[in-house]
Amino acid sequence: MNGSAWGVRARAAAAGLAAALLGIGAGELVATLVAPQSSPFAVVGGVLIDAAPAWAKDTAIALFGTGDKAALLTGIAIVLLAAAAALGLCERRWRHLGVAGFVVLGGAVSLLAPLRAGAATLSWLPALTAGIVAALTLRALMRRLPERERPSAGTAPEKPSEGTAPQHARAAATLPEGTSRRRFLAGTGAAAALGILATVAATAGRAGSVAVATVRSALRLPKPAVPAPAIPSGAALHVDGLSPLITPNADFYRIDTALVVPQVDPARWRLRIHGMVAQEVTLTWDELRALPLVESAATLSCVSNEVGGDLVGNAVWLGYPIRELLARAQPSAGADMVLSTSIDGFTAGTPLEALTDDRDALLAIGMNGEPLPLEHGFPVRMVVPGLYGYVSATKWVTDLEVTRFDRATAYWTSRGWSDHGPIKLESRIDVPRAGQAVRAGETTIAGVAWQPHVGVSAVEVQVDDGPWQTAELAPAISADTWVQWRVPWRAAAGQHTLRCRATGADGTVQTATVAPPAPDGATGWHTVGVTVSS
Repeated sequence: MNGSAWGVRARAAAAGLAAALLGIGAGELVATLVAPQSSPFAVVGGVLIDAAPAWAKDTAIALFGTGDKAALLTGIAIVLLAAAAALGLCERRWRHLGVAGFVVLGGAVSLLAPLRAGAATLSWLPALTAGIVAALTLRALMRRLPERERPSAGTAPEKPSEGTAPQHARAAATLPEGTSRRRFLAGTGAAAALGILATVAATAGRAGSVAVATVRSALRLPKPAVPAPAIPSGAALHVDGLSPLITPNADFYRIDTALVVPQVDPARWRLRIHGMVAQEVTLTWDELRALPLVESAATLSCVSNEVGGDLVGNAVWLGYPIRELLARAQPSAGADMVLSTSIDGFTAGTPLEALTDDRDALLAIGMNGEPLPLEHGFPVRMVVPGLYGYVSATKWVTDLEVTRFDRATAYWTSRGWSDHGPIKLESRIDVPRAGQAVRAGETTIAGVAWQPHVGVSAVEVQVDDGPWQTAELAPAISADTWVQWRVPWRAAAGQHTLRCRATGADGTVQTATVAPPAPDGATGWHTVGVTVSS
C-alpha cells in the first residue's frame, strides 16, 4: 500500500475520531445539565461493572486499587475511539454506514440508560445526543475531504488514474485538493478540540457538583450528644512514614461501584426502613440531624485489601445508632439481615445482630469533623465497625429492608462473596517500605494492626528467620480502631526480610496461612524485603 493510500485512510479514521470526540463532549454536557448519572461513559461503565464476573472486578482492584474506575473509563475510551476510527473508514468506503453506526451506538446506550438505578426522566437524552452529534459531524467532515477521497454511494471509492478524474467528481465548483485537505484538517481539529473541551467542562462541572457541593459547604454539623472518647496520650507514635492515627479525608481509600459520584440533595434525602418489621419508618435529613448524634472512631477495610495493602483507613464518624432506628421499626423474630440500598442501586447485606448489638453502627453524616465528602457518601452512609465494607458500608444510603439471608442477596454476595464478612485480624509494616534502602545501624520497624470490634493486644516482628520480637504497642483509641506499633532494629548491611503478626484481644494469633481476598478476606503475614547499605 502506497503512502497516498495510507494518507487517505488516516484522514477517514481521523474524521471518525473527531466525530466521536465531539459527540462524547456533547453527550457529557447534556448529562451534566439533565442527568449526571446518565453520562454515556457512566452508563456503559455501569453495565460493564454489573456484567463483569467477580474475578474481573477483583483483578481490577488488585491491579489499580482506588484507580479502578479511572482504569475502566480509560479502557472504555480506548475501545470507543478505536470503534470511531473504524466507523470513519467504513463511512469513506460505504456512504452512510459510519454515520448509521454512530446513531446505532448512541441509540443502544440511550436504551440502557433508563434501566439504571436512579435513572432520571431524561436519562436517555445524553447518549442519543452523543450519537446524533457524532453522526452529523462525521458527515460534515467527509464533505470536507478532497473530492477524490469522498465516499461514493454503496461502493468503494474508485482509484484515480493519471490524467483521469474519478467518475463521481463534479465538473465545477471543486476546490483545489490542497485547499480541501486544509479545510478538512481544520474542521477535524476544531471538532476534536471542541469535544475535548466540552468533556473536560462537563467532568469539572460534575466533580464540582455545584449545587450539592454548595449545600454541603454551607452545612454545619450538630454537636454530638455523645462525643468520641479523647485520643489516649501516646496513641500516635510519630514515626516518619507511619500511617497517621486518623486518616485524612482526602487520603481515605474509596472502593465502590459508582463511576459518577451521586449528587444527593439533603433536602430531598429520605431513608425508608421496611420489610420484616412491625412498623415502617421514614426518616428525613432534618429529622436525622435533630437526633442525639454519636461520635465514634472506627477503622474501615475493603474485603479486596491484600495483606499489607492500603485499602483500609481510620476516621472519626458522626451519626445516629442504627440500632435505635431499628428499635422503632421492631424487626420480626425471624429476621437476621438488613439489606441496605444506595441511591445508585448498590446493595449490601448486613447481619441484623451487628446493627443491634453494642457496637457503634452508625447512620453517619460526618467524617473527621466535617460533613461526609461527596465521594464518601454525602449526605448519609453506613459505618459498621468489624465488618468489611461490602456487607456494611453502604454510601448514599436510602433504604434499609429487614429480611433474611435465605431470602435476599446483595451486590457482592450474589457474585460469590461470603454473607457475613467479619474483618480479619491484620497487621502491616509501614516503615521501612518494601524495596526501601536503609542505612546500617539503629533504625525502627513500625506499622499498624487492626481487628475492629475485637481489638489488638500484641504485635510481633521477625527479621529474617530470627526470633519473634514483641513490638511496642501504642494505646488504641478503642477496640474498633487500628493501633500503631514499633520495634527498634539494629540493621546490618545486606538483604533482609521483615515479617509481622498480630494477636487479637481475644487471644487469636494472626494466621500465617496465605489466602486471597475472595471470598471473605485475605490472610497471611505481611512480609517486606529491604536492602541495608553500610
